[in-house]
Amino acid sequence: YFHNELQGYRVCRWRVAVVGLWVLCTGGFLLLLLYWMPEWCVKATCSRTTVREAEVVLLQSTVSHCPRYYGRNHSGYFSNYFIFSHQFIRYFTLHSTKYYWNDEVQNFEVLTRLFFGVNEIAVKVPSVFKLLIKEVLNPFYIFQLFSVILWSADEYYYYAVAIVFMSVISIATSLYTIKKQYVMLHDMVAAHSIVRVSVCRANNDIEEALSTDLVPGDVMVIPSNGTIMPCDAVLVSGTCIVNESMLTGESVPVTKTNLPNPGEGDKEGDGAYSMEEHKRHTLFCGTHIIQTRFYSGELVKAVVVRTGFSTAKGQLVRSILYPKPTDFKLYRDAYLFLLCLVAIAGIGFVYSIVLSIMNKVPAKTIIIESLDIITITVPPALPAAMTAGIVYAQRRLKRIGIFCISPQRINICGQLNLVCFDKTGTLTEDGLDLWGVQRVDNGSFHLSEENAYKESLVKSQFVACMATCHSLTKIDGQLSGDPLDLKMFEATGWILEEATEEETSLHDRIMPTVVRPPKQLMPPEPVMSPEQDMELYDLSLAYEIGIVRQFPFSSALQRMCVVARLLGEKRMDAYLKGAPEVVASLCKKDTVPEDFADVLEDYTKQGFRVIALAHRRLESKLTWHKVQNINRDQMEANMEFLGLIIMQNKLKAETAGVLEDLRRAHIRTVMVTGDNMLTAISVARDCGMIPPQDRVIIADALPSKDGQSAKINWRYADKPSKHVGKAPRLEDQYHFAMSGKSFAVISEHFQDVLQKLVLRGTVFARMAPDQKTQLIEALQSVDYFVGMCGDGANDCGALKRAHGGISLSELEASVASPFTSRTPNISCVPSLIREGRAALITSFCVFKFMALYSIIQYISVTLLYSILSNLGDFQFLFIDIAIILLIVFTMSLNPAWKELVSRRPPSGLISGPLLFSVLTQILICLGFQTIAFLWVRHQAWYDIWTPESDACNSSPHANFSPKHNSSEDDHNIKNYENTSLFYVSSFQYLIVAIVFSKGKPFRQPSYKNWPFVVSCIGLYIFLFFIMFYPVSAIDEFLEVSGHQPGETSFIQILASIFFALSLLLLLLSYGFQGGIDLWGPKCLSWLCCRQRKVPKALYMHLAQELSVDPDWPPKPTTTTEANPPPPGNTPENCSSCQIMADS
Repeated sequence: YFHNELQGYRVCRWRVAVVGLWVLCTGGFLLLLLYWMPEWCVKATCSRTTVREAEVVLLQSTVSHCPRYYGRNHSGYFSNYFIFSHQFIRYFTLHSTKYYWNDEVQNFEVLTRLFFGVNEIAVKVPSVFKLLIKEVLNPFYIFQLFSVILWSADEYYYYAVAIVFMSVISIATSLYTIKKQYVMLHDMVAAHSIVRVSVCRANNDIEEALSTDLVPGDVMVIPSNGTIMPCDAVLVSGTCIVNESMLTGESVPVTKTNLPNPGEGDKEGDGAYSMEEHKRHTLFCGTHIIQTRFYSGELVKAVVVRTGFSTAKGQLVRSILYPKPTDFKLYRDAYLFLLCLVAIAGIGFVYSIVLSIMNKVPAKTIIIESLDIITITVPPALPAAMTAGIVYAQRRLKRIGIFCISPQRINICGQLNLVCFDKTGTLTEDGLDLWGVQRVDNGSFHLSEENAYKESLVKSQFVACMATCHSLTKIDGQLSGDPLDLKMFEATGWILEEATEEETSLHDRIMPTVVRPPKQLMPPEPVMSPEQDMELYDLSLAYEIGIVRQFPFSSALQRMCVVARLLGEKRMDAYLKGAPEVVASLCKKDTVPEDFADVLEDYTKQGFRVIALAHRRLESKLTWHKVQNINRDQMEANMEFLGLIIMQNKLKAETAGVLEDLRRAHIRTVMVTGDNMLTAISVARDCGMIPPQDRVIIADALPSKDGQSAKINWRYADKPSKHVGKAPRLEDQYHFAMSGKSFAVISEHFQDVLQKLVLRGTVFARMAPDQKTQLIEALQSVDYFVGMCGDGANDCGALKRAHGGISLSELEASVASPFTSRTPNISCVPSLIREGRAALITSFCVFKFMALYSIIQYISVTLLYSILSNLGDFQFLFIDIAIILLIVFTMSLNPAWKELVSRRPPSGLISGPLLFSVLTQILICLGFQTIAFLWVRHQAWYDIWTPESDACNSSPHANFSPKHNSSEDDHNIKNYENTSLFYVSSFQYLIVAIVFSKGKPFRQPSYKNWPFVVSCIGLYIFLFFIMFYPVSAIDEFLEVSGHQPGETSFIQILASIFFALSLLLLLLSYGFQGGIDLWGPKCLSWLCCRQRKVPKALYMHLAQELSVDPDWPPKPTTTTEANPPPPGNTPENCSSCQIMADS
């Protein structure tokens, strides 16, 4: 959840008029600024008023458990009014949810009781024109437009055309990606969003209607051949078989039964309807009704309870459409760095204006040259340069079967230091295998047996329970249902038969499902005597069990039960199956073996999933009709314990190896599953997520009840006596595990404890889809960079919210997930992190290179401005295209390093190593350019340039200027200083590229990047060639001075110096780069301050605190109670007005 601070505003006409005037005066720039800053727009054009009287509301969202994060401000307009009971109802829409003003609470709230709207999950695909306008109005593109206009005014068309070309490609690619995502989501939602439904009206009239017209309270008829549910509805008659893969990730049919009536004696029928409590009676929007079962003459009906975006599917779509913004330090630091460059540009801007005025330069030239220094310092090609590395990484990911719909997330994946994994289908295989059975006889266990497919057991109650206690059904002749039920039934070898619709319609009740053993398991048939009736003989041989009533599996009760009757028997039997502890508690004590707890613990520790079976012979007075109305609790009592079924959920072959790679790279791994707690812990141990010697502390949280505050009971998953020594103290000796219910209680009542728990929490079991998302947010709140790997639609919210979500399924999950892998195992995770690290380091390299390119050119131009000179157009063109663009697009090609290392790349640009390398390079470049500039002026052959003398152009070649076709160089381009600085800066660009093109440990070395190597060598050869063997045509094109006898030797000395310098820096960058990176920043920080370093990440700070806390971790069998809320902390006493919305 997030809370939104509301501020009310009323449109002020005189303010609007003043803003309009300023917009005209600034040539529309103020309008752009207000578009980029909506909060400023509201405050500039409106005056404050009460929220009740407001025409405009300003919402500032802040994440409740992360107060340091501030979301973007939204402004919503009261565009509509409804007339209701002669009143105006005021509302605004935020994230596809309408908020109405409620006079009673003096606040806005979601009033679905009054207005439901159209039952439609509308994902509007914006037009290309709208997306284009939004993309083009990005500040970077506006700056590029400004640069292109300026260069065109200065007749520098060539580079302007190159920038326009790159921008058009960048915009087109971005539009295609965004449009494609919207269309995919729209198609996923719209596939079955509008269908024709039958609605039951007054007097039982059936009316055909569109699903968009449904409102809560409508009674819809579920067709017998199935449908896709267009809303959330609760079943009030009949039974449905539903595929809920869209919600749960498990593509197995689930049986939904009708909601019990209050008069039936069932406890759950007595209270008010609750979506959570009555989940097994609720048909959720987007789920597929496969088939229905009904009583003769009675339709299968369901009452609509939620529509539109309020439904389960609507909330899932909202989490995809409106994810909380993912903050990344790189992008924040990039903007800070650019602001620093803007400040430097401002100094140059003022300097050039003052210098030009002092030298009486024409006004047009002053404007162009002073603005030009801004486009030099802030490079317009930066977005294209930064995108190149990400595009290359995206292509490399595609080659290894990982597809990306959010390329900006690739960089963030380079920072991941924690990965959450779903269990079923991700870490383990999808299905369960039957490992064995262990029957109980006379209160003691038999030896474990491989299966129950034996002639001696065919008529035992144990096998009868396995054959009947399930929710399997036949769909198109194929057995279908829960994988566990399927494996259990298949192990018996029995046959299941269901009544057809025609047979059902002939009776006044649902015909029972019948199960019977195969003939080969039955004992030999006795010989029929001549006087025996044929029908009676067949009946005596038949061994069939009919399932009379089903009590479906309930996750809250952790069990399921059936009532069955053997053909020819008068009395019925009840069969129970469920969690061993629950089943044992419902059985007679003398039937449960004494060593039950030890045997169970032994199996669960080995990672097996254990199911217990029980049986009870019902009284003869219980007829069919009485059984249909009996209370479940009455049925599930005084049972006889039958034994255990042991199921095995096998790990995928790659799981253990991948988790070991992540552990070696110091990347934490966490399991988030909907499965049982003990099974999850044992799987975590099997795959190496929890080492064998480490303790697991289970946090059982109980909500506040009957005036008692909420509390957490701490216990060890293993018996403490089996471990030698005291309670764990070392950091790597304990892990926390908790269920979804406990997580919900801790999130609500123990916010301070939650941060400590997620620091060492490794297993989170029985987690609902929204709880998975909340866990991701909790981990992010303590500064973890979180990855999520899952395979189901139930992981959608978490995949979208994580910094790097990777889906192993190409179905619904891939729409929400930034990454989708075609490899159905977790081996894609290390590959993604490696490519993310390579892309991140590439971004740093490119950003540093582009920043240095700007500074080097800024230094050159500033020095030349002092003598009223500048670089020539074709010199700019050679530097910008032949050197910069070529180097930028090839230096980004380094592939990722072959293995994950324990070091992580820096998360931001404002860090010791990066600042140290940038500052040292700036000082070196400034020093060399200044020396060259002054040195050339002290040469004996040097002569000051004047328009009359044209000192540098005494060569026989005619002058060539791209701007002016006169023979005079009136722009003072061809002079000794210009030529010296052009050559020096050209070498500096190449040296900086080599120094910043970092390889190991995150990227392959640059010498393996052959396009980059060829580009650098080619440019070096070209520069040396024109310096040692001047070609007049090239000199004229580049506007360098004609080589005088003394000047030639001077230029050759410069070339030799830079050749030696390049070799030296090349050796340093590859031989001693690690040492420079390690010791340079340390020396810098030691010089700046000698204080002890405080960890930046909150999780590291918490770990430091907890390492010295004597009461942490909590001792076993202890309890932590929640503090009661402070008096007066109620909504009525709060000064701020807040609304609450689902994220």
